[in-house]
Amino acid sequence: MADGAEGDLGLYRSRRRAWLPLDDGFHVPRSLGRVLRSDRFELRLNTAFEAVVAGCADRPDTWISPQLAAVYSALRAAGRAHSIEAWDTDGLAGGQLGVSLGACWIGESMFHRRSHASNVVLVQLQRALRAGGYALYDVQILNPHLQRFGARDCDDAAWMPQLRRAVARPAQLTIGGASVTSEPWVAG
Repeated sequence: MADGAEGDLGLYRSRRRAWLPLDDGFHVPRSLGRVLRSDRFELRLNTAFEAVVAGCADRPDTWISPQLAAVYSALRAAGRAHSIEAWDTDGLAGGQLGVSLGACWIGESMFHRRSHASNVVLVQLQRALRAGGYALYDVQILNPHLQRFGARDCDDAAWMPQLRRAVARPAQLTIGGASVTSEPWVAG
């Protein structure tokens, strides 16, 4: 991540890793259930990647600098970074930027322009990851918002074996009729 909008890139590692369950431990808050049933948002995959990166970076204290946005674009060209977008009648309403390594999805950042858009992405993406054979939905840092959905965290000793298993196998992500295959990742 970058140290501010124009700062240098640095590599950071959390002592604890947070993830969303890809099983029945995932919880959809009741208030969000009504929005999901309304079909207010149409989800799409990789149709507005740069706009999602820009939306994620558009905050007063951002860690997505232009240099990091270029890294995400390179990862997109390599088939590893993806955008999950929520669209409504007014256009792009929100989305998530993620990196896929084998059967591990790393949710890098989210944004919304309209209420509930990013939460709909979170829920629908969890369902798609589960259906596509993903083993981990890494959300990096536990916070109260993610805890509402059942997010948990653990230390490195518990995390690393799960991560190694997940990145070693392929998975498929299908959103809005579009699909991408996430090939196994082997560190070189």
